[in-house]
Amino acid sequence: MTKVDLLPPSVKDLQFNQFFKNGFLLLARVIAVTFCVTLTTSLAARLGTTPMAAFQICLQVWMTSSLLSNGLAIAGQPIIACAFAEKDYENAKVVAAQVLQMGFVLGLGLAVVVGLGLQFGSGIFTKDKNVVHLISIGILFVEAIQPINSLAFVFDGVNFGASDFICSAYSMVLVSVVSIASLFLLWKSHGFVGIWFALTIYVGLRAFAGILRV
Repeated sequence: MTKVDLLPPSVKDLQFNQFFKNGFLLLARVIAVTFCVTLTTSLAARLGTTPMAAFQICLQVWMTSSLLSNGLAIAGQPIIACAFAEKDYENAKVVAAQVLQMGFVLGLGLAVVVGLGLQFGSGIFTKDKNVVHLISIGILFVEAIQPINSLAFVFDGVNFGASDFICSAYSMVLVSVVSIASLFLLWKSHGFVGIWFALTIYVGLRAFAGILRV
């Protein structure tokens, strides 16, 4: 209120090492997430134009609904960080529990909205009957994993608020390795459905890792 330091008195106070360390961990985590999802798109494209079209529609709807869940994670993150900074761990527990509960409820709501929306509104994206048929299959997986996916995003926010970047990065890399292995196996044996089974495993492992850490 009375004094503002535009620059800290020492370069050490800038904590460059900490920023680079946490930044590298988050970068590794983002690469793991992006590579896994990008690989699913690549494998879907190898199945042909019709499966690729259906997969992209379902994936984009899923990603959009996931970003809505991410809003809760971002909201809870600074509150939990403040509680940790003040060593008010009881408040951190309460906030984490509340955000996770809201995330699960939001996931259930999104599952209903997205499921009904695509079942009856897939014609907005395409008039191709074959694509619409595959969308009706893919949307079942999107519905099923939406509550779990919402929890996975909220768990990320809780862990980031606690500055738990190391575990978040390592667990995500491990989850991606397992998911990629299952993706190749299921894609070869079950094609379009196999890809969505692999994504379900991916989301489930993300949420499971969050549960273990919290």
